[in-house]
Amino acid sequence: MSGGGTETPVGCEAAQGGGGGGKKKDSQGFTGSPAHLIIKDLGEIHSRLLDHRPVIQGETHYFVKEFEEKRGLREMRVLENLKNMIHETNEHTLPTCRATMQDSLNQVLQRLQAATDSVRRLQQREQERKKIHNDLLIASEKQHVTQWEDFMKEQHSKQAEVDEEHRKAMEKLREQYAEMEKGLAKFSAF
Repeated sequence: MSGGGTETPVGCEAAQGGGGGGKKKDSQGFTGSPAHLIIKDLGEIHSRLLDHRPVIQGETHYFVKEFEEKRGLREMRVLENLKNMIHETNEHTLPTCRATMQDSLNQVLQRLQAATDSVRRLQQREQERKKIHNDLLIASEKQHVTQWEDFMKEQHSKQAEVDEEHRKAMEKLREQYAEMEKGLAKFSAF
C-alpha cells in the first residue's frame, strides 16, 4: 500500500512533464490541462480504491477507543466491588472475627490453665506417691537388713551351740568307746 501512495505523485509529475506543454502546477494558481486533471482524478480514485491506510487507521482508533472505554468501565466496576468488599470486611467481618477470636482465645486460655493445673496436681501426687513408695522401700530394705543380720547372728549362735553339743557328744562317745575298749581289753586279757 505504501507503494501505491508513492506512485501517484510520480505519475502526476510524469504526466505533467510530458503532456503539460510547459504549464505550471495547480498549486501556483494556473488551471491544469485535461491530462493533468485526468491524472489527478486517477490519483484520487487510486487512493480511494487501493490505499486503505486512512480507513484502517480510523477503524483502529475507533476500536482502541471502544476497548479502552469498555475496559475502563469494567475495571472501575471491579475496583468499586473491591472497595465495597474491603469496606464490608473492615466494618463488619473483621470486628466479628476479632470478637469471636478473643472469646475463643479466652476460653482456650482458661481450659489450658485448668489443664496445666490438673497436670501439676497429678505430677505432685505422683511425686508424693513415689516418695512414699521409696520411703517404704528404704524402710523395708532396712528392716530386711536388720532381720538378716539378726538371722545371721542367730545362725552363728545356733551353730556354736550345735558345735558345742557335737563336741560334747563326741567326747561322750570317746569316753564311752574308751570304756568299751577297756572292757574289751579286760575280756580279751582273760
